[in-house]
Amino acid sequence: MSDREREMGVELGELSEKLDDHDYPADVDELVSEYGEYEIGYPNGSETFEEVIGPLNETYESPDDVRQSILNMADSDAVGRQRYTDRGAGGVETSEEDPDQESF
Repeated sequence: MSDREREMGVELGELSEKLDDHDYPADVDELVSEYGEYEIGYPNGSETFEEVIGPLNETYESPDDVRQSILNMADSDAVGRQRYTDRGAGGVETSEEDPDQESF
C-alpha cells in the first residue's frame, strides 16, 4: 500500500488512484457522482466518499485538495485516541479535568 492510499489513519485504497486520474478542476457533485460509493477506511470503521465530502460545496483543483478535504472531514475514529500525547506530562489531564479518572 502506498503512502497516497493511507494517510493519518485514513485509508483510501483504490479511490486514491481514481482521484489521481480524474480531470480537475472538479466539484463535489461530480466527484460524488463518480466515486461516491468508494469506502474510506478508518482503524475502527469506514464511511463512503459521499458521506465524507458530500456535505461540502467545493471545487477542487487537484487530487491533493480532495485528499485534504477528506482528512479534514474524516470521522474522529481516524485520529486514534482522543487527547493522547507522547510529549510527556504536559498533555496529561488531572483528575479534576477528567471526572472518569481515578487515583489509587
